[in-house]
Amino acid sequence: MNNVLIYSTNTCPYCKQAKDYIKSKGVDYQEIDVSSSRKKLEEMIEKSGQMGVPVIDIGGKVVVGFDKKEIDRLLGENK
Repeated sequence: MNNVLIYSTNTCPYCKQAKDYIKSKGVDYQEIDVSSSRKKLEEMIEKSGQMGVPVIDIGGKVVVGFDKKEIDRLLGENK
């Protein structure tokens, strides 16, 4: 399984839902709080072209927002 990165903030309800959902799939992920790191915020914007969170990087492929269908598809590809 490739790395899963979740760019998020502590106040974002969709971020929490995405993290809980991915955790429920038994997948480990690295959480990146973009509200505390300008460098990580810029990294997220460069990857996604978006300023909104969550941005989820699954094996180098980016999902913007909490899109269960796309998350499932990418997790399935990376088993």
